[in-house]
Amino acid sequence: MKHTNQFTLASPAAVSGIGVHSGDSVRMVIHPADADHGVVFLRTGLPSGIDRLIDARHVNVAATELCTVVGDRDSGAVATIEHLMAALAGLGVDNALVEVDGSELPILDGSAAPFVEAIDAAGLVACDAPRRHLRVRRAVRAAAGRAFVELAPHDGPLRLDVEIDFPNAVIGRQRRVCELRPDVFRREVARARTFGFMNDVERLWKAGFALGASLDNTVAVSDEAVVNPEGLRFADEFVRHKLLDAVGDLALAGYPLLGAYRAYCGGHRLNFAVLEALFSDRANYEIVEAAPRREAGVAAAVAARALGSSLG
Repeated sequence: MKHTNQFTLASPAAVSGIGVHSGDSVRMVIHPADADHGVVFLRTGLPSGIDRLIDARHVNVAATELCTVVGDRDSGAVATIEHLMAALAGLGVDNALVEVDGSELPILDGSAAPFVEAIDAAGLVACDAPRRHLRVRRAVRAAAGRAFVELAPHDGPLRLDVEIDFPNAVIGRQRRVCELRPDVFRREVARARTFGFMNDVERLWKAGFALGASLDNTVAVSDEAVVNPEGLRFADEFVRHKLLDAVGDLALAGYPLLGAYRAYCGGHRLNFAVLEALFSDRANYEIVEAAPRREAGVAAAVAARALGSSLG
């Protein structure tokens, strides 16, 4: 096994849009950060006029209903962080300061692809410190009725096995398995969009959710068909998006995971619960600096992109 360094952005990356639940406009800037900084949100624009730093860690999760929220709603929080967290984890970004002037990250097109594009435009650089991984040593599980998620030992990069099963015939039962590597994330996961059901819209609006949802940022599903004129990006886009969400939620472990994730009808709440189960006993995990042999490596991806630019 070889060691690999931590990575951060080479320059700031700015993204603007609206929140899918709040409907409010928001501007976000992903800043480079030093080694061992981790991913931290800088919440600005608060009524108090005092900015707040929020570590992107599972201990700071405040809510998991329809999205993942970190921070405190009274003193400052950031909602719908999962797509950005997935992009950072999927591309191997260890350190970043994410400045955001609203209560929710922009939904953009409903996937992680616009975040990936912004990070790619900014570029990545290595930090002068080795990357540390969190290795799962003992299996843990969280369940609610028939739904469950599990984390178990696995020799290699994070392996994700996600299955969904909806009574809606348009979605039905779908399953997707992959290992989390930058090339796989870009090709198979990043472009999968969030989705919702037409018959849930009025209920969600009354509850204060989905106020910014539209066909531009959400795959809308009726009882008979996908409503969006362009259709789906993948035949199994629904399960791919659930896999994307899982990558983002698991990134709240604070380190890249070495283990196997299995989910059946999972979601944000169970993803958070399985992290709580993992961290409930120090014997469940260990922190290691060795990278898995089969990891594609961010350094290789950065070098490949640089070579492509020099040849193009």
